[in-house]
Amino acid sequence: MRGKMRVRIAAIVTLLLAAFASPGVFADEPCLKMVFGRYCLGGDVGPLLQAVPPPLVRQEQDASLALVFVDGPDRLYVLAFNRQIYKVVRAFGVSTQLRYEETYAALRDIYGPGEDRSRFSPDATTPGRRLVAIRRGEGVAMHVWTPSPTWRIELSWTREMGLALAYVATEINAARAAQIDRGL
Repeated sequence: MRGKMRVRIAAIVTLLLAAFASPGVFADEPCLKMVFGRYCLGGDVGPLLQAVPPPLVRQEQDASLALVFVDGPDRLYVLAFNRQIYKVVRAFGVSTQLRYEETYAALRDIYGPGEDRSRFSPDATTPGRRLVAIRRGEGVAMHVWTPSPTWRIELSWTREMGLALAYVATEINAARAAQIDRGL
């Protein structure tokens, strides 16, 4: 019981630090949201290109850029469009029902219940069946919070990404989607 409480407290502290951390590398830039104490959602991606240590992966396509950083057992994905960071994702190294529930509870404590956008077949009614559906790629657990009109939070558990916590700049993400839809 003590172990579960410690993990939950650690998760809450981590989320609070991420929510209220000082600007760090992007001190003179306006941010929609400082994410994980380091990434300026809506800010310029340029300083991250000179980060030490450098990103594990750097992938560019047209006006889009993806950077992958290692953070302990987790991976951090920083996605930019026209040099502006539109999405920061923490893909947890360990994806379990307990981790999902603890992260959801910590977010719910800060932002309220959020919107459940999970997609499962009608027969996936228990946590065990939902877990099997996720692992098979037949289901997605997702909660979304919109604390601001300029950004949102997505907690998801999918086969491809595992358990992930994403911060999304809504306007930049929409501009990127519109460009992709136009075929540019």
